[in-house]
Amino acid sequence: MGSWILGGEREGRFKRRVRIQVLLTVFIVSANVIGITILLALVAFVVPGPDVLGDSQFLIPNFVVVPTYVGLALLIGILWGTKRALKDLRWSREGQAPTPKQQRTALATPWRLTVIQFVLWGFATVLFTILYGVIEPDAIAKIAFTVAAAGIVVCAISYLLSEFALRPIAAEALAAGDRPRRRVGTVGRSLAGWCLGTGVPVAGLMIIAIAAAIRDDVAITQLIIAILALGAIVLCFGLLMEILTALRTVAPIRLVRAAMHRVEEGDLDAKVVVFDGTELGDLQVGFNRMADGLRERERMRDIFGRHVGRAVAEKALTDRAELGGEERSVAVFFIDVIGSTTLAANNPPKEVVALLNRFFAVIVEEVDSHGGFINKFEGDAALAIFGAPTELDDPAGSALAAARQIMNRLKREVPDCEAGIGIAYGRAVAGNVGAHERFEYTVIGDPVNEAARLSDLSKKVPGCTVASRETIDAAKKSEAKKWASYDRVTLRGRNRETELVVPQAFLKSKATAPSS
Repeated sequence: MGSWILGGEREGRFKRRVRIQVLLTVFIVSANVIGITILLALVAFVVPGPDVLGDSQFLIPNFVVVPTYVGLALLIGILWGTKRALKDLRWSREGQAPTPKQQRTALATPWRLTVIQFVLWGFATVLFTILYGVIEPDAIAKIAFTVAAAGIVVCAISYLLSEFALRPIAAEALAAGDRPRRRVGTVGRSLAGWCLGTGVPVAGLMIIAIAAAIRDDVAITQLIIAILALGAIVLCFGLLMEILTALRTVAPIRLVRAAMHRVEEGDLDAKVVVFDGTELGDLQVGFNRMADGLRERERMRDIFGRHVGRAVAEKALTDRAELGGEERSVAVFFIDVIGSTTLAANNPPKEVVALLNRFFAVIVEEVDSHGGFINKFEGDAALAIFGAPTELDDPAGSALAAARQIMNRLKREVPDCEAGIGIAYGRAVAGNVGAHERFEYTVIGDPVNEAARLSDLSKKVPGCTVASRETIDAAKKSEAKKWASYDRVTLRGRNRETELVVPQAFLKSKATAPSS
C-alpha cells in the first residue's frame, strides 16, 4: 500500500476496518487541532483588529460558546463521518464486490469526509462572525477571515490524510473492475496543497495590507508581526505540503519501480496494488497490464518452444519467418522403437503412451544437453538435428555422443523399451517448408534419408546403434576414437556401399538386438 501504517494487502477485513477507523479519527482530530491552533495564533498575534481574546466583553463567547461548539463539532464530525464511511463502504466490510456506483463512492469518500469538515467550519465562520460582530462590529472582518482561513487549512489537511487512510479501500475498489471516471487528479491534489501552503497565507497578507491601507490605527509593529507570522506559515506549511505531495506522488512510482526491477530480474509474477485514483493509478494499472502481457508472451513462448524446440522458437521470434532455408553441414540421428507393433497390441493405449513419454524424455534431455534439437516426433520414432538452426562446433561429435548416452540410459531407465539409432552427417538444407499460412522448420537432404535407413539397419547390429563413416570422419578425435568399423552395406535406394561404424563398447559386448 506504499506505507507500513496501512497494513498489508492480505490483512483481514475486521483488522483493516479497525485500522482505518483509528487512522481517520486520529487524522481528523489532529487536523482540527491544527486548525484551532492556527486560528488562535492568527487572532492573537497576526490579524490586526480588536483584542477578542483579552477584552472582557468577549468572555461569554470565548469561554462558553466557542468551547461548546468546538466540542460538539468534533463529536458531530466523528459520528457523522463514521456513519457516512460505514454506509458508503458497507460492501467492503461485508466482503462483497462493489458495483460501479459503489466504486465511485469509495473513491469519493475522502472528499465526502472533507465536505463534513467544510460544513462544520463554514457554520462556525458564520456563527462566530455574527456573535463577535454583535458585540464589536470592528471584529467582523478579523473573525470572518481567521475562522475561514483555519477552516480551509483543516479541510485541506483532512482531505490529504483521509485519502491516505482510505488507500486500502481505494485499492479494493479499483481492483474490482473497470476504473471509474476520475473525479480528482494530481492537479486537484496540487491545488489543495497550494491552497493550504501558499494560497491562504498570501491571501491573509493581502487582506492585512488592505486593512492597513484603510485603517489608521494599525501600528507598524503589528503589521510587521503579521507579515512575519504569515511568512513563517508560508515557509513551514508550504514545505510541509510539498513534502506530503511528493510522498503521495512518489509512493505509487516507487512501488512500480520496485516491481519493474523484479521483472528485469526475471520475476514476471511481479504486481503492484492499485490504490491511487489519479493518473498515478493509471501508471499502476498500466504496469500490471504490461506484466500480464509479458506473462502471456512468456507462456506462449514456452508453449511454442515445447512444440517446435527452443532453438527454432528463438529463431522464429528473432528473425523474419520466410519460406526456404540455407545449406548447412548437419548431423542427424533417427531413433525408432523396436517391436512397436507388438508393444501396442499387447498393452493398453495409456500404458503405451506413458512408456513412450518416458522413452522420449531421455531422448529430449540428452539431445538438449548436447546442443541439438528434436525436429519431430513420428509416433514411436524421433528425428534429432545437430548443427541447425544453432551452429555447433562439432555437430557430428555431438550427435554421436548423444546417441551413446541415450542407449546407455535407455538400458537403465527404460529397459522395457528397446530402440535402434542411425546417425548420418552431410550437407542439407535447413529452413521453413510449407505455405505462407502454415509452415514448419525442418532439415531436408541426404543425411536425413541416410539416418532413417541406418536406423532400420541398426536393429540388427551390436548395441542397436550405427553411424556412417562420414559421420565419424567429421567428428573430433575425442569422440571418433570411441567408434569402430563394423561392416559395409549398400543401403536401400543407393548405388554405393556405406561403411557402418558402431560404438566400441557395444561391439565388444557382442550384444545383438532382436529384429523388428
